[in-house]
Amino acid sequence: MKRRTPSAAPDRTGDPDARWLTLLMHAAFFLLLGASLTRFLLRHPGEARTPWIIALSVALAVLYVLGPVLGSRPTPRSLVWLGALVAVWMVVVVLAPSFAWCAVPLFFTGLRILPPRAALALVALLTLFVVAAQLRLAEGFDPNLVLAPPAVAAVATAVFVHMQRQAERQRELSERQRELIDDLLRTRRELAATERREGTLAERQRLSMEIHDTLAQGLSSQQMLLQAADRTWDADPSTARRHVRTATGIAERNLAEARRFVHDLAPADLAEGGGLEAALRALATRETAQGQGRLTVRCHVEGEGHTALPDRTQSALWRIAQGALANVKEHAHATEAALTLTHLDDRVVLDIADNGQGFTPTEAARTTGSVRGHGLPAIRARLQQLGGTLTIESVPGEGTVLSAAVPLTPAAPPTVPEDLA
Repeated sequence: MKRRTPSAAPDRTGDPDARWLTLLMHAAFFLLLGASLTRFLLRHPGEARTPWIIALSVALAVLYVLGPVLGSRPTPRSLVWLGALVAVWMVVVVLAPSFAWCAVPLFFTGLRILPPRAALALVALLTLFVVAAQLRLAEGFDPNLVLAPPAVAAVATAVFVHMQRQAERQRELSERQRELIDDLLRTRRELAATERREGTLAERQRLSMEIHDTLAQGLSSQQMLLQAADRTWDADPSTARRHVRTATGIAERNLAEARRFVHDLAPADLAEGGGLEAALRALATRETAQGQGRLTVRCHVEGEGHTALPDRTQSALWRIAQGALANVKEHAHATEAALTLTHLDDRVVLDIADNGQGFTPTEAARTTGSVRGHGLPAIRARLQQLGGTLTIESVPGEGTVLSAAVPLTPAAPPTVPEDLA
């Protein structure tokens, strides 16, 4: 923040109060100058000094008019102008003491242009001239003439200094407000940029999970079926053709999913209508058909009749079931699996159970990517986005149960720290 140095008076042309005070002092100066000249001409007509008084009064008025053109900063030109103005006034006061009261506007002129100490010295000098002029006009010594001019000078100086400090505080307050506004705007821009980055990363993660749970798993199943068909093509053509037809069906599903990606990334089974329950039953039927007797998948729904789940929740649970069954096929070597969707009062729970070889959940957490592939991290990420939880119960040789619970009431959004709010 820029601060005024003690050696220079600030320019107050932008302060409304200072402008009004300046205009008032200009008007007062010309009024006092005209009144003093009129008084002198009425009381001292035809004297030898009268032409000089008139000429000096005109010169004083012309000099005063030039002041606003030079500005209120202590530049060399303005200092020369002020010195000439004061000098002409002093000469007029020496010739005609009645011009002494023109000093009041000159007080403000000096205080407005000069540094504080120089301004006070000028006020003291002008006050002495006023006292001397008033004593010359009086027939005898009058204490009022000695005390009144210093009192007027003190009041004028106090008023000006008070307004100066008020204007300075107002400017500092305005500067602080501008700085706070700039800080707020900068913080908002940084927060917006951070939110955009986080949104981009979240969208990338979501797309990676969507692709893994749909296209990648479908392509993996097609690869296994086509490899099986190739191995049995000569020995058992009917079985090979059945594998090819199954792979063709998976390719059709992948094509539908790819088109769904382009449209709105919603699972194709959910888009066909019937809700999550129908989509899970269709998934179980399809996985059983693709397993060709090696894997049987059943679907159970408990607590039907509750309020329809949000589309985002239905899509996430369907993807979780799809990913979990893909893990069962690829890693569990199970013959049976079960999907159980349970509607409770405050949450919905999807259980995926199999009778496969099982695993140790703690080891899977340490070796993510080698035991259960990308599926478990993707499932956890989906549930975190919904405020849900994932529970894994598994023992080597005794199968696995994955339980995904999603609250029906959305989780509260993260709070903003107080220093950024």
